[in-house]
Amino acid sequence: MPFSTVIVGAVAGLALAVAAAPATLTHPALTPSAPTMGGVGHAAPVAVRGVSAAERLTVTLPPPAGTYAVGTVAVRLVDRSRRDPLLTSKPYREMMVSLWYPAKDAGQASVIAPQMAPLAAADWDRHSGPPMGIPKGAVDWAATRTHARVGAPVDPRAGKLPVVLFGSGDGGPRSLGTALVEDLAARGYLVVTVDFTYEADQVEFPGGRVVRALPLPDKLTPQVIAKLLARHSRARLADMRYVLDRIAELGRGRDLGEDAGRLPAGLRGAPDLTRVGALGQSLGGSVAAQLAHDDPRVDAGVNLDGSYTGPVAKTGVAKPLMQVAAQAHTRANEPTWKSFWDASTGWKRELRFAGAAHGSFTDLQAMLPQIATKLPKVPVADFVGTIDPARSVSAQRAYIAAFFDLHLNDKPTRLFDAPDPRHPDVSLIP
Repeated sequence: MPFSTVIVGAVAGLALAVAAAPATLTHPALTPSAPTMGGVGHAAPVAVRGVSAAERLTVTLPPPAGTYAVGTVAVRLVDRSRRDPLLTSKPYREMMVSLWYPAKDAGQASVIAPQMAPLAAADWDRHSGPPMGIPKGAVDWAATRTHARVGAPVDPRAGKLPVVLFGSGDGGPRSLGTALVEDLAARGYLVVTVDFTYEADQVEFPGGRVVRALPLPDKLTPQVIAKLLARHSRARLADMRYVLDRIAELGRGRDLGEDAGRLPAGLRGAPDLTRVGALGQSLGGSVAAQLAHDDPRVDAGVNLDGSYTGPVAKTGVAKPLMQVAAQAHTRANEPTWKSFWDASTGWKRELRFAGAAHGSFTDLQAMLPQIATKLPKVPVADFVGTIDPARSVSAQRAYIAAFFDLHLNDKPTRLFDAPDPRHPDVSLIP
């Protein structure tokens, strides 16, 4: 079934309707939710003139539901064993990752981490917000705080930590999964979020260096889009496997790498590489499935509304896999979902969130409705649907945690046996 592809990344504000595209290349927030994932018009980039800092909107993220306090640390990783797959003139691959983990309550001993690093937030304001109809300067993106303290020591009561790798949608920064990953950390997981350099809209490195996405090709045909997605998918897969290598070293009590910097107390030796999951939204979900297929260290995966790109679309997986769908995304209108589902032989579940859109499985689910209270022309439903934001986030957290608890921690759950009245928007699809 034909559907539209909205591409926002290196060329902010570009919207392209492509008939019969094999998969979506999409900024994670910017795929609209009309039936068959059809395209809609987006506001042209505009700026708010004369808005003072005091007048800029601020938004919040929902607090984690887990029992632990949360700590976080951002780390630059450098893989000198390969050239950069997206910028081949560069003789090494570098990326930024954040580690989220259960922490001792450090109180005022450490600062609360922002959702976005300051220069990345400024770049988001200039390039990524306006295509969503949010004028430049209208929102203080740098003011959004997480619920994690930077560098807080690991809580030893959590014991050895199961590991979950997280990837955002194509073009999206790692920060857009904060509401989900810090909730997992508060439940006793070590979650590693990854920025994919030269694909993500913006990546801020130590020292105030911001790297933007590479420009998109001038002519975006379905074939060109498919090649871009395949290239990004391959690059991400290699990145994730490298990150997992580094986390394995951390689990052995060693450092993360040459640019890891000072790590929080208790983090060395904390990862448990016998319990590893992969989680991603959009293209990140496809890569999570491919990683589970390819890497024997990965035990289970969650795909948040992503079409499958690459071999896994036909091979499926033999490991536990949960795919989570927005309202308009079904096996009937998404060929890769059907082929993947039919080929997968492991434990599998599909959930559908009534009223949700593609961007519902990002932090924009919580943020855009807040912004729309002051900027009513922002087309919230196009990006995060009509589902109640609080119920949506709560249900996502509950089902993702139950999935990983079941398959990484051997913790029984009945959440997948029948519809749960606590989550009325969620359907279990046979």
